[in-house]
Amino acid sequence: MADNDPVNDLALLLSPEGRALLDEVRDTDPARELAVATRLRREHPAELVSAALGQARLRQRAVVKFGAEDAGRMFFTPNGVEQSTRASVAAYRARRLADAGVASVADLCCGIGGDAIALARAGIRVLAVDRDPMTAAAARANAEALGLAGLIEVREADVTEVDTGGYDAVFVDPARRGGRGRIFDPEAYSPPLSWAVSAARRAPRAAALKIAPGIPHEAVPEDAEAEWISDGGDVKEAVLWFGTAPGAVRATLLPGPRTLLSRGLPDPAVRPPGRYLYEPDGAVIRAHLVAEVADEVGGGLLDATIAYVTADALHPTPYATAYEITDHLPFNVKKLRALLREREVGNLTVKKRGSAVEPEELRRKVKPQGRHSATVFLTRVAGAPAMLIGHPA
Repeated sequence: MADNDPVNDLALLLSPEGRALLDEVRDTDPARELAVATRLRREHPAELVSAALGQARLRQRAVVKFGAEDAGRMFFTPNGVEQSTRASVAAYRARRLADAGVASVADLCCGIGGDAIALARAGIRVLAVDRDPMTAAAARANAEALGLAGLIEVREADVTEVDTGGYDAVFVDPARRGGRGRIFDPEAYSPPLSWAVSAARRAPRAAALKIAPGIPHEAVPEDAEAEWISDGGDVKEAVLWFGTAPGAVRATLLPGPRTLLSRGLPDPAVRPPGRYLYEPDGAVIRAHLVAEVADEVGGGLLDATIAYVTADALHPTPYATAYEITDHLPFNVKKLRALLREREVGNLTVKKRGSAVEPEELRRKVKPQGRHSATVFLTRVAGAPAMLIGHPA
C-alpha cells in the first residue's frame, strides 16, 4: 500500500477511478513498476497510483491462497495476505460447521474476511468482527466485491466486547504475531486462548478456534476436539472444536478431505529397516497419530524418537508417502558419494529427521552427477546415525 493513510488508500481504490486503475495495473510486472508509475502519474494522482500498484502486488501474492479469480477482485492488506487462511482450508472448516447445522456464525478477529467468505459461500450468515479500521474496511469491501454482502455484516469493534448470543456458532482466529514475530504462548495470543475457549463454550451449537499447529497437546482443553489440517502436504493450522466430539484427535489432509482419527494406540515398536519407509504427513505427526499409520501399514519405527515408519510390504496410504529402500548405511559421506557415483545419480533429494546435517551441505559434498534420481534419508536407526537410500514407491 502507499505510505499515506492506508484507510484512505482503500477509499481511493473503491472509487470509480480507483477501480479502473486497478484493472489497468493488475498484471504489472514488478520489474516495470517504476516505469508504469511514472506514466500513470501523468494522468492520475500520485497517491492513487501508489495505492493501486501496491494493491496489485498484494493481489498477485494472494493468488496462492485465494486463487486468481477471487484474488483479482479482493482487497488486501500486507498482514491480511500473510495471515489469511488458505481458501481450501477455510472452505473445509465452513463445510464442517454447515454439516453440524450451523446457520449463523460470529467470526471474531475476521481479518480481511477470508473465513467469512467461506462461511457465507456455505450458506451461513456471518457477523465478521475486527478492531483494526483498515482490516475491517477490507473485509467489508471483499464481501461486496464477491457478492456476499447480504450474508456478511462487518463490524469494527473489540471482539471481547461483542455479544455473540444471537449466533449458532463462534469462530475465533486470535492474532498469533506480535512486534517480535510469531507468538508461541497461547495466552499471549490476542485475544488470549483462555478467552477464546470461554467464548467457544458459550456458543449454542458449535465453535471453532484456529490455533498454531505447534500448540502442545497438554494445552488442548478436555472438552475440545483437536484437529490438525494440512493442504497439499503442508501443515496449515490446528483447530479446537467445541460441540463436536470432545476429546477426539484427528489429522485432516486436503484436498480430499481425508481424516485419520486417533484410536489411542501405544507407540509403535522400534524395528530394523524393512523394504519400505513411510514418511507420515505433517498433520499426522503434529496430531501424534504416527502409531495409527504404523498400524495401517504393518510397520514399526526406525527410532523411538523419529516419525519414520518402516515395513516389509507396500501398503499405500493417503496419510504417508512410501519409499522403496535400496540401501541402508551408517552415516558416511564418502560411502554415500561412491554409491551415488556408481548408480549415476544426478538428481538427489535429501530428507532429514533427527540429523544435524543440512541437505544443501550434503549435496555440495557428494556432488551428484548422472541421469538417475534417488532420495536419501538422513536419520537415526535405533539411535545410530544412518543413511537410507531409495525412491518413491
